[in-house]
Amino acid sequence: QNRKNLSISKSHTEKSYVKFTKKLTGRGFSEELNTLRPDDMVKIQYPFGSFTLQRSDDKIAFLSGGIGITPIQSMCKYAIDAKLGTDIVLLYGNQSGRDIVFKEDFDEMQRQYSKLRVAHVLCAPSPGLNCRIGLINKDIITKEIPDYIGRKFYLCGPPVMVEAMKKILSEELLISHERIVTENFQGY
Repeated sequence: QNRKNLSISKSHTEKSYVKFTKKLTGRGFSEELNTLRPDDMVKIQYPFGSFTLQRSDDKIAFLSGGIGITPIQSMCKYAIDAKLGTDIVLLYGNQSGRDIVFKEDFDEMQRQYSKLRVAHVLCAPSPGLNCRIGLINKDIITKEIPDYIGRKFYLCGPPVMVEAMKKILSEELLISHERIVTENFQGY
């Protein structure tokens, strides 16, 4: 019996279904998941963890990489649907434009909600996509989020990326630990 922790990828405002998002890697759990048919039974346990949006946060920034975008997508959707009025900036890092998960969802959310801004950071240019090139670093954070000092930061992605972002925020940008919330996505 294969078992894996997955993040819910839907807002609390979407009541009629449960949705998870998993990058299929061709290994163990991914292979088994990819063989499921619509009528197959799966066992789901209630949510664990504490990577959740706080209603009291008026200005936040998400720093994410790869499939770590999953819980962030649901938090953004919730902030918009619940009309929280939260000012949100997302820096989303990927290898290339074709690796961006939920791109159309975020494009639509930005059209609906003027207080959401998404900035893509890619390792290589992607035709037709406005983005920063490289890895999320201090310079990119300060240029894309000039008011970073007044924001709460949510970090989600591969453990190495999350630790690097945490170090940049706390040691280089002097963001207090209380204003940094983290979640690691292990074992893609």
